[in-house]
Amino acid sequence: MALLTPLFAFLYHLPQVYKWLLRPYYVASLFMSVAFLAVRKTPGICDQLATQREDGNACDFDWREVEILMFLSAIVMMKNRRAIFLMTCKPPLYMGPEYIKYFGDKTIDDELERDSRVTWIIEFFANWSPECQSFASVYADLSLKYNCAGLKFGKVDIGRYGEVSKKYKVSASPLSKQLPSIMLFQGGKEMMRRPQVDKKGRAVSWSFTEENIIREFNLNELYQKSKKLSKTKGDKLQQVPEEQEPEQQGGEGHAEDSESKKDK
Repeated sequence: MALLTPLFAFLYHLPQVYKWLLRPYYVASLFMSVAFLAVRKTPGICDQLATQREDGNACDFDWREVEILMFLSAIVMMKNRRAIFLMTCKPPLYMGPEYIKYFGDKTIDDELERDSRVTWIIEFFANWSPECQSFASVYADLSLKYNCAGLKFGKVDIGRYGEVSKKYKVSASPLSKQLPSIMLFQGGKEMMRRPQVDKKGRAVSWSFTEENIIREFNLNELYQKSKKLSKTKGDKLQQVPEEQEPEQQGGEGHAEDSESKKDK
């Protein structure tokens, strides 16, 4: 079972791996690596290369080339340590209660523009990200505490909907530090986000704790204003039948007067 879990995880994310590897940068790097090995190991070609080996065999790696390859392998492993962690120690998915609406690539814009009085807090996440999976329970607890008619919580999987990732400028790269990203929308427009992104597109380090989110997004103040909005909506709905009752009573009184006049 310990061997099957990483294998199934790799097969599940294989389409996304292909999507990243087919970029021109990775294709060119792969071509140059294969070309180096082919030139070094092909008889007739490698014989013409210079070597520092004591035996004079130019068709094999010398000690400097071995050191360079080991150094590059260590860098690749460090850069992809998050992906390696995902394959071996994937955290469990959150299955608890929540007041969160999940958006697709076509529904998020319509919902944000539906009612300008509603404030939205939306998390941009990816299922394969360990940070997003660890943050899921914290975000669900916040939705249970602060969700109301004027303050709503949503999520969108940018690992699945690439167009949303491009439109809202949230990188879905496995090496990105922008996952998860939380944005505050008011009137259909983005007001703030965490983590912040500098001019070079790098995410500023930020801790996704419940206390930080409540403080940075002023959730207590937003919740109080949103509750007033929900109360005003309820008052408007209750005033409609109250205004109709006097008219109905007046109509009945007028009918009684007319009937009495006819009797007379």
